[in-house]
Amino acid sequence: MTFRQLAYRNVFRNRRSYAAFFLASVFSVMVFFVYSMFIFHPLFEEDGLQQLAVRGMFIAEVVLYIFTLFFLFYSMSAFLQARSKEFGILMHLGMTKKQLNKLVFFETMILGTVSTVAGIVLGFAFSKFFFMIGREIMQLESLPLYVSWKPFALTIGAFASLFIIISIISVAFVRTKGILDLLQGYWKTEEVTPASKWLSALGFLLLAIAYGLAAIVTDETVYTMAVIIPPLATLGTYLFFTHSIHTLLNLYKRKKGVYWHKTRLVSLAEASVKLKDSAQMFFIVTIVSTVAFLTVGTLASFMSYTGDFRESNPLGLIYISFSGNDEEQQHVESLISELEEKGLSYDLVPLIIKRQTSTMTGNDVDIVRASDFNRLAVTLGFDPVSPERGKGLFIPYSKESLKELGESRTDTVLMESDIALSIDEVYPHVMLPVNTVNFNSIVVNDLDYAAINKPLSGFGDGESTFTYYAFDIPEWDKTVLVGDELTAMMDRAVEEGNFTGLNFFFVNPGEDYRLFKSSFAILLFIGVMVAAVFLLAAGSFIYFKLYTGLERDRKQYALLVRLGMTDKELRKIVNRQLIPQFFLPWGLALLHSTFAFVSLQVVWDEFAELSILGEMVVVLSGFTVAQILYFFLIRWRYIDHLQAS
Repeated sequence: MTFRQLAYRNVFRNRRSYAAFFLASVFSVMVFFVYSMFIFHPLFEEDGLQQLAVRGMFIAEVVLYIFTLFFLFYSMSAFLQARSKEFGILMHLGMTKKQLNKLVFFETMILGTVSTVAGIVLGFAFSKFFFMIGREIMQLESLPLYVSWKPFALTIGAFASLFIIISIISVAFVRTKGILDLLQGYWKTEEVTPASKWLSALGFLLLAIAYGLAAIVTDETVYTMAVIIPPLATLGTYLFFTHSIHTLLNLYKRKKGVYWHKTRLVSLAEASVKLKDSAQMFFIVTIVSTVAFLTVGTLASFMSYTGDFRESNPLGLIYISFSGNDEEQQHVESLISELEEKGLSYDLVPLIIKRQTSTMTGNDVDIVRASDFNRLAVTLGFDPVSPERGKGLFIPYSKESLKELGESRTDTVLMESDIALSIDEVYPHVMLPVNTVNFNSIVVNDLDYAAINKPLSGFGDGESTFTYYAFDIPEWDKTVLVGDELTAMMDRAVEEGNFTGLNFFFVNPGEDYRLFKSSFAILLFIGVMVAAVFLLAAGSFIYFKLYTGLERDRKQYALLVRLGMTDKELRKIVNRQLIPQFFLPWGLALLHSTFAFVSLQVVWDEFAELSILGEMVVVLSGFTVAQILYFFLIRWRYIDHLQAS
């Protein structure tokens, strides 16, 4: 039998043990390949949205590659530790360390080759499905499946190099051990190192400080806390698993009336050993799970902003014509023509806005006539206003400004036309978005409006007056590419920093909405796929650790059976051992994420008044359900392995 045949038979014989490793590897390859198919798609060239998708997926591939390298390194070390007795027998029979290294290298490359091929096959098989999702997210007319050597070459090259690196590094775990150590196996001691009371207390203290700081974050301190809190929580988590949890177990063991009770004694004694031995693994699982939760939760919160965007942008199209715009009518008629070609119904309400200087603040103020404002309000389904002579209402420019302006009362004089106004109300709805009007905009009585007969200081007659064309379009999200020539002219002026000759302003909120929604949806799609790899790997870490001590657990199980332990009692012991290993790091990750979302809510409050509570509950609940299902799957496999002895 050659070394290659021996390596193949070793892998084939242990196929059940390698199942979780193989599944996680295949899924990582599949995700990597799907992202590569997007990156090299011929349609993704210059469009901003497509470029965002490509860059996002490229970054995701880099993160995925690094994480997969770490994951495979850890899992292979676990398998090699579990097979230490096998290696000891081989070396006792005359195998040299060089030959043993060669055997491990062949086994790893066989697994890597099969995983890579299977991942690529599954990735290509499901590429059409993912392209359909991508097409809907980016609202493309088509995103056809294509065949190119580039995604295959990138994936094969990336994972071939990855498995080669793992093959070379992993042999270090058996290189320095003696034959006697190998024959004794991985679990040659059961000693539990006493936990430090001081470090235990420090672990609790650091976590309490991190949670406390996260709970009291404000707009002013949020960015500072983003630097302070993660290191505190990370160090606190490490100390919690290495010391704090064992101090609590030792305190519990002192209550012999509770501890010395039927299967509870066996369960907790065994759990204490495994929790101590697996402390670093639990720390890794907690951090990986927390990162996955926060990635998906943060990206899901972005989706909430798309819903808030509509409330802040009730108009479908906005065209503003300033003094000297000779193409005003041509542009407006062109927009109308494009809407009619798309079959979109609309209402057009023009507003003539005058600009004056407020003596109260010295700032420019945009003045809107009540009759014009009411036509737009009725069109949008809002209530009209009727300010008295000498009175005015603030026009809110965003949802956030409603509260701020509602608390303001201003008595001012429009300096150029010498008109006194008292303003103590704010209109309760956003009608004119923030980027289209002055921060200081007021609705006034028609008579006061007519009395404004002087232009803004420094302007000639009519030069400070402009026409605001407000298009109300019920199907506003279907206005994609309407007015794209005007948008291109504005974008060019912004890029060049030259607005000379640009006597208009145009914005298509429907196009912006599509960009926002699609961008966030793409990022969420990317994040969910990467998070799925993270979570699958986190669960696999626990499975690998269980497999490492499987031979020892089988001996214990056989001994308990001979002592009269029933299957029901065995399952109770297994549950009490597995539940802490699965749900202790998971629960701590949920706690970390909950306080992180509290801080994230403060960040959102700074930019937009929206709640991310719903997204947080959905994300954490979804991951919890997935973990429960994964727990039952692993428990089933673990009990099956135990009873196979």
